[in-house]
Amino acid sequence: QVQLVESGGGLVQAGGSLTLSCVASGRTFPTFAMGWFRQAPGKEREFVAAINWPGSIVKYADSVEGRFTISRDNSEATLYLQMDTLKPEDTAVYYCARRTEGFLDASDSEGRYDYWGRGTQVTVSS
Repeated sequence: QVQLVESGGGLVQAGGSLTLSCVASGRTFPTFAMGWFRQAPGKEREFVAAINWPGSIVKYADSVEGRFTISRDNSEATLYLQMDTLKPEDTAVYYCARRTEGFLDASDSEGRYDYWGRGTQVTVSS
């Protein structure tokens, strides 16, 4: 059983920064791609960023491109999301998820992810 535990959320002013972490249990972390999703109040969960298993290829949603950076440390089984220049519209619960394969392709569908964390709240004040 794989467990994903997010941390690092909190309250920050617009323009500020936060770094989210996601620690994975189990030995399979290095072989799977990982992703971050978020869900704002009253909205559907949406894709934020993804990274392939060696960390050599990354993808971002247009809304966060240039402001967020996804990375991973396979030796520590940890996924990160560095969030800079935060905006009020970034307010959401952020989830990390394990993709069903090690590579990335054109699909960012939730259906391509099989394990999810419980989420961490990020609130950006204006």
